[in-house]
Amino acid sequence: MSGQQVCMVMRVNLDCPCCCKKMRRIILRMKEIEMHLIEKQEKRISIMGRFDPADIAIRIRKKMNRRVEILDIQLPQQPDEMHHAPIVQHT
Repeated sequence: MSGQQVCMVMRVNLDCPCCCKKMRRIILRMKEIEMHLIEKQEKRISIMGRFDPADIAIRIRKKMNRRVEILDIQLPQQPDEMHHAPIVQHT
């Protein structure tokens, strides 16, 4: 799954400014993550990039020493070619 763009939302308890700084530093050091958003009040972190969601959650849990709960994972929607009208040749 590391080849395609993934958006993941997690819940991590960030109860102090130091925890928030540490989380930001951990995320910035991960090369797979292209964008991130830390919502401290909601204890929610959104990250986007090319990664395996389970691997990233495990790495964050180990580095932060806190429970990481995956709330949502969104994969990019690819156009489904089955919905297009079939090509008909007129003879």
